[in-house]
Parts: sequence; structure tokens; C-alpha cells
Amino acid sequence: MSYAKNEAARSDTPAAGSHQAPSSDPSIGELVGEISEDLTQLVREEIELAKAEVKEEAAKAGKAGGMLAGSGYTMHLVVLFGSLAAVFGFAHVVDIAWAALIVTGIWLIVGAILFVTGRSRLRAVRVKPERTAETLKEDAKWVRNPTS
Repeated sequence: MSYAKNEAARSDTPAAGSHQAPSSDPSIGELVGEISEDLTQLVREEIELAKAEVKEEAAKAGKAGGMLAGSGYTMHLVVLFGSLAAVFGFAHVVDIAWAALIVTGIWLIVGAILFVTGRSRLRAVRVKPERTAETLKEDAKWVRNPTS
């Protein structure tokens, strides 16, 4: 019985003078851990990029909205001055009415310019974060074939 115990103990321990060199290759667990850390970092960076793009596009939309609001205000002035022109036109027939119509025409031109500019800038706003979508495509391509 003691002979069997000695043989079992001998087979579990390396022979005297022989040393097992530690493996220089990382273990599968270490590789999976590194990949997990890399993917986590990649996702964080993509989220930050998406936030920056959305913030940039929101600023553009805000400016375009401000121009449209300015257009609404000036159109209100068109109605106001138009109404005043009609009142003065009926009251005095020529002098004051023509002056009010000229001012109304100027406000109409200003309102139209603001409206057209604001509308075109609002149409230029992209809802989809283009750079983020592009880098996600590149990341997906790399994940499918990391050596190329």
C-alpha cells in the first residue's frame, strides 16, 4: 500500500532537477479579459462620440429654430404694421398710410429672409450621428476579421 502512495506522489511532482518554465503565452482567461476590457473601452468611446455628434446637431437645430421664431415674430409685425397701414389709409387716405405700407414691406422682406434661411438650416440638420455610424461599421468589420 505504501508503494502505491509513493508512486502516486512521484507522478504528481516533477522529477528532481527538472523545472517547468512558466508559459509566456497568456491564458485563455487573460485573453478573454483583455478582449472584454477593449470592447468596454470601445463602447465607451463610441458613446462619447455619439453624445458629441448629437450635441452638435442639437445646437444647429436650436439656431434654426431661433431663426424660425424670429420669422414668426417679424410676421407678427407685418400683420401689426399692415393693420396700422389700413387704419391710417382709411383715415388719411395717402400720407401716413404709404409710410406704414413701406415699413410693412420692409418687415415682410426681413421675415421672408429669416424664414427661408431658418428652414434651409433646419433641413441641413442630420438626426443620425454619421461619424459614429461609420466607426461602428469599421469596428464591426474589424471584429469579423481582426487581422486585416
